[in-house]
Amino acid sequence: MAEAALCMVWGAPVPGREKQALNAYNEAMQYWAGLQQEGKIERFDVTVLAPSGGEVAGFLVTRGTADQIDSLRRSKEYQRQVTRVQLVASHLGVSDAYVDEGIAQIMAQYQEVIAQEA
Repeated sequence: MAEAALCMVWGAPVPGREKQALNAYNEAMQYWAGLQQEGKIERFDVTVLAPSGGEVAGFLVTRGTADQIDSLRRSKEYQRQVTRVQLVASHLGVSDAYVDEGIAQIMAQYQEVIAQEA
């Protein structure tokens, strides 16, 4: 069961690179689907936001075990995908995240630290 995740957030396409941004999006969907099919991640969810004038246009959450996510982040193909998105989308951010069983673990750690600080 998933405990770890990557959360990738992106903004609008860089002006003049809209076509490349669409191609990068389509490639990325194939890439993530392939990882899921190969069992390298448990699943991924994509959200595209309605135009709002804000900095965030969409986000992707990739779920897996901590080992799967760690291995993914170190892979050359993942790094290539992130670099490709950086060239065509504004405001790209990638963060580690806790999901499912990982939430309970991080919250227990948080409570432990709070108890030590009191």
